[in-house]
Amino acid sequence: MTGKGGKDLPRMKIRPVGIVKSQIKEPSLVVKWRDLEWKGVLEDARKEQSVISEILISDDFTGILDGIEDFSHILVLYWAHLASEEDRSLIKAHPMGRKDLPEVGIFATCSPVRPNPICVSAVPLLERNGNLLKVKCLDAIDGSPVIDIKPYAPSYYTIREVKVSKWMEQIEREFVQASENKH
Repeated sequence: MTGKGGKDLPRMKIRPVGIVKSQIKEPSLVVKWRDLEWKGVLEDARKEQSVISEILISDDFTGILDGIEDFSHILVLYWAHLASEEDRSLIKAHPMGRKDLPEVGIFATCSPVRPNPICVSAVPLLERNGNLLKVKCLDAIDGSPVIDIKPYAPSYYTIREVKVSKWMEQIEREFVQASENKH
């Protein structure tokens, strides 16, 4: 592969460090007719935010989690393993498959359907037991390979004065409203 100016881009090799065990068995966002389609409803998305998942780290990495229990939240990077090669060629889509939102480039979305289906979730760490972590709100599907874990440090990741697109603000408002209507 050649990058800008004809220079070769480096080859990369990523290996999983663990696997996700979750009640979420299939994706709610899929590719259909060269666009995204949301198979679930907003209520399903809210339910997923309360799911408790387990992350099982390979025995090859014994000791790699030492000290992680001192953090309340972690960043979990995982591979959206059910995204097919064809789905990963999608360049533009309507966010969450919603035709009422503008079509944008995949990199302007949080969709798992992207050239390299690397996803990231910031989640509360509930418990560590050896090479097993229990977390809440992880949107990864059962069997998703975990490629990295980082501690969440607010001073390191916090960015002030963030600009978010109008359509993303709308989605965030709808999530909050759905959550408030349940209570």
